[in-house]
Amino acid sequence: MIVEYIRYRVDQADASEFEAAYGRAAVPLAAAPECVDYELSRCVDEPGWYVLRITWTSADDHLQGFRNGEHFGAFFAEIRPFVQRIEEMRHYERTAVHGTGSSVPTLYEWAGGAEALERLTEAFYTQVLQDDLIGPLFAGMDPGHPKYVAMWLAEVFGGPSRYSDERGGYQHMLTQHLGKGITEPQRRRWVSLLMDAADQVGLPDDPEFRAAFFGYIEWGTRLAFANSQPGAEPPTQAPVPRWGWGVAPPYIPHS
Repeated sequence: MIVEYIRYRVDQADASEFEAAYGRAAVPLAAAPECVDYELSRCVDEPGWYVLRITWTSADDHLQGFRNGEHFGAFFAEIRPFVQRIEEMRHYERTAVHGTGSSVPTLYEWAGGAEALERLTEAFYTQVLQDDLIGPLFAGMDPGHPKYVAMWLAEVFGGPSRYSDERGGYQHMLTQHLGKGITEPQRRRWVSLLMDAADQVGLPDDPEFRAAFFGYIEWGTRLAFANSQPGAEPPTQAPVPRWGWGVAPPYIPHS
């Protein structure tokens, strides 16, 4: 991905029309498959300054794909009156320096921390062992397995890295699924029982948390299903995924 920054100087008298023009231009911009996201910001200290940030799938996708594509004409027609107000327009590459602050709690914190996740997995595996469909997958289960899964979920949701430090991280989790031949009905039962357990132990039920929580469970179980199939050759080295509020990979259109 590449990030484009465009800096404008706009007279106060034209500010409302400038923002309205970009509001209209945002419709074809958002429809372009080369556009990942965008944001127009106005300077508080000097209100005549604006910065437009657009994330593109690549610089070539912006300069060639978007500008020669079906959506550019409608986009440019709206912003044409303000092109002369551009002070700077550059593409930037992201660096390894990035992160999040502490103003928004992690999913781990919102869930209630390690104790809540351990209650979840204990309740969940009690149901699992009694279930005719997926119970056989866990015959002879290590008594510590529920706690280990709680450690995995804690790390995924932004908590301590204990699963990586004590259990071997992604590589160890992968070995738990290789060759198991999980079926789709078993995967769905796993998800259903876990969501039932979340209700049972009183995990937060606000829509934002449950959507993010379910999003990871659905994503993770589909990976486990794929990795468990005969002949599957998933990568053996990868970091433990980190899941937050509304995480999604960028859309990169297929050529």
